[in-house]
Amino acid sequence: MKILISADMEGTCGVSSWVHVQAPEVTSANQAASTVEYGRFRKQMTEEVNAAARGAFKAGATEIIVNDSHDFQRNIVIEQLDQRLTYISGADKRLGMMQGVDLGVDAVIYTGYHAQAGTVGGPLAHTWNTWVHDVRFNGVSTGEFGVNAAIAGHFGAGVIMVTGDDQAVQQTQDFLGDQVTGAVVKWGVSSSSARHMHPEKALALIESAAERAVSGAHGVPYVLQPGTEIQIDADHQARIDQMRLVPGVTRVGNRTASFTVNDGLEFSDMFRLVMKVGGLALNT
Repeated sequence: MKILISADMEGTCGVSSWVHVQAPEVTSANQAASTVEYGRFRKQMTEEVNAAARGAFKAGATEIIVNDSHDFQRNIVIEQLDQRLTYISGADKRLGMMQGVDLGVDAVIYTGYHAQAGTVGGPLAHTWNTWVHDVRFNGVSTGEFGVNAAIAGHFGAGVIMVTGDDQAVQQTQDFLGDQVTGAVVKWGVSSSSARHMHPEKALALIESAAERAVSGAHGVPYVLQPGTEIQIDADHQARIDQMRLVPGVTRVGNRTASFTVNDGLEFSDMFRLVMKVGGLALNT
C-alpha cells in the first residue's frame, strides 16, 4: 500500500499559538515571531510524521510520501525524517496540501490538522487562511479536511487517519465517516489555548493509530459529483468583488462567492485561483 501523509502544523501536540507555527522570516508585522518557538514545533511536527510512518510501515505500507502542507510548506526538518520516506516541500504546488496524491497513492493520512474556521474552542481554527469564514460543498460546511479529501478522492485515494486537536478529529470523522481513525493529541480550550498530552505520549498514540488505520484500510474516496456547487464566505465584500472577475464565479451574497465544478481536480484548480485572487483584494 502506498500512502501520502499530508502534514499540517497547527494540530501538532504542544501548539496553541501562532508564534509556534510561524517561520520568523515570513511572519506578518502584527504577529510575534520566535526562531526558538517555531524551531521547537518544527521538530515535533516532524516526529509526529515519523510516528505515523512507523505505524503505517508496521501494518504493511510499502511506500510513504510526505507532503509538507503548512503555510509556505517547508517546515519539516528533513534530516530528522525517517529515511524510508520521500518528502515534498515548497509552495505553489498544483495540488497544494495533497501534492503527491496523483502518484498512485492508495490512502491518505492527515497529521497536525486543525478545526475549520469559526470553531469555538478550536486552537488556531481556520480554513486555508485567516479571511475565509466558510467553505461549502452543495451547502455542506467543511474545512481543510474536506477540501483535501475532495482532491484526494479524484485520484481514488481515501483518508484513513487524522491527528490533531479533538475538534479537528471529530469534524473530519463527521464529514468523512467513522472509518477514519483519529488520534487526539490535545483538547481545545479556546482559539489560542489547549490542554496537551505529553509529546512522547502523542507520538506513541499516533504510531498505534496509524498501524490500526493501515491494517483496516477502509478509507472511502470522497468524490465530488459533476455540478457540485462550491460556496466561499469571506471576511470582506471586496474579496468577492475580485473573485467574481474569475470566469465561472458569481456573487450569491454580500460576502459569498459561488462556482460549480465537475470533479476534484477542477475544484483544486478553481479553489486555488479564487483564493489567490481574493487574497489580493485588500492589498490594492
